[in-house]
Amino acid sequence: MDNASYVALSQQFALRNQMDIIANNIANMSTPGYQGETPMFVEYLLNEETMEHEISFVQDHGIVRNTQPGEIVGTGNKLDVALNGEGYFAVETANGIFCTRNGSMRLDDEGKLVTSTGATVLGEGDVPFFFAPDETDITILRDGSVRTENGPIGRLRVVGFANPQNMSKIGDGLLTTEDVPQAATGVEVVQGMLELSNVKGVLEITRMIDVSRAYQSAQKVIESEEKRQQEALDTLGQPV
Repeated sequence: MDNASYVALSQQFALRNQMDIIANNIANMSTPGYQGETPMFVEYLLNEETMEHEISFVQDHGIVRNTQPGEIVGTGNKLDVALNGEGYFAVETANGIFCTRNGSMRLDDEGKLVTSTGATVLGEGDVPFFFAPDETDITILRDGSVRTENGPIGRLRVVGFANPQNMSKIGDGLLTTEDVPQAATGVEVVQGMLELSNVKGVLEITRMIDVSRAYQSAQKVIESEEKRQQEALDTLGQPV
């Protein structure tokens, strides 16, 4: 396999990774608060002493997350909340404290406020919210304050980060980062609403078609080079 085939193969590896990301975006189109991802490619130059020219390979360098907010829609459920602005809810699982934009919440059997996947929703001071069986009038104000007919309960912990791109996904709509969280500013909590995924289905399908065609084109380059080399060997191998 010569250099042209290696370059085409490197492109195929990058395209396959891109296809996996697109497929994951499409699978999460109905996940509240999900933020779509796009791979970032760079040119990798190889310059060996035995080569007259540099060889340019394709390399997937990382993933860029689309932090633009999704559409906010009403649900009629008082425990559903959306963030209008940049920020994340702080939640806790058995593996630690994480962040999420998914504001689909409910009460578990103990009256604790949790996400739709069961993560504990945290208030300021990383304190969970508990509601008595007779507390039915739950109100969440735009500053994140939570109260019932019996009085204040606490305030949702909404955090922000200097560079949201440093966050990585771990599943169930959760994100993690080594950056130190800060109190989010300029963000409102809207009760009875949910932020939809910011993934655009038509755009992702179009990207999937483009990636599939590019993969097929790279495959044709590899097959063409293999055929050319075989023909050269056949010709050179003939007796004079």
